[in-house]
Amino acid sequence: MTTTTDCCVLVLRLAAPLQSWGGSSRYNRRETRPQPTKSGVLGLLAAAEGRDREASLTDLVGLQLGVRVDQPGTLLRDYHTYSDYRGIPLLSAKTNAKGQQTRTTPAKHTGVTQRFYLQDAVFVAALRGPKPLLKSLEEAVRNPVYPLSLGRRSCPPVGPVSLGLRSDTELEDALKNVPWQAGSHRRVQAQGTTVSLEATVEDPAGDQLAIDVPDTFDLKSGTRFGRRAVCHFWVTLPTGRAQPDTASPDAGPAGQADHDPFALLGW
Repeated sequence: MTTTTDCCVLVLRLAAPLQSWGGSSRYNRRETRPQPTKSGVLGLLAAAEGRDREASLTDLVGLQLGVRVDQPGTLLRDYHTYSDYRGIPLLSAKTNAKGQQTRTTPAKHTGVTQRFYLQDAVFVAALRGPKPLLKSLEEAVRNPVYPLSLGRRSCPPVGPVSLGLRSDTELEDALKNVPWQAGSHRRVQAQGTTVSLEATVEDPAGDQLAIDVPDTFDLKSGTRFGRRAVCHFWVTLPTGRAQPDTASPDAGPAGQADHDPFALLGW
């Protein structure tokens, strides 16, 4: 997509102890995607603006989204049991002739639900679109009407979310120009002067599809997810570390640092 003077790019830092980008997962098993979904990011922006769940998302859906994985985090499975506080049997998935849910038979008083989260992850999200809209969204993110969350209400972000507005450019270039946002402990683990980060951008010519474009956040009708084409690539950024000492005992042959196949996973 070519750049224009009527567009700009809003850059967000999405970091928290826990994040969960569930997409279309429902019921008793709530999974998370390894990267923020478009539905989740647009939900954060809609909350910042104070939009009702029934409000139109047409302008937000039209924004292009790019995501960079600065710190992938680790997967957490949270095991829950639940019951009715009144001590009565739980509702089943079956309904009667009136469309009402019936009680479980035989009576079941305890249910199990599994919820998955990303622990200690950091992402950079870039949104490209009309300048007036993104200026309004950037102001809303700095002064949100409703509390911001990263995928679920129980996952508030840490630190400033907005990294500001940038002049119009391709999303791939925007993600290449934002400094590495990983936490201090991840930076200590980095052994070289550069780090390679996975990135995904929305691109009509992309060779993969993501099914995460919401039509509404209305709880009554439920959300149906549309498709968008995306492409994946890698971004190389400076870590801020000095050039490794070639005489270091950890250096391999000819002064080369030992290869760490798990470095990209954040281990």
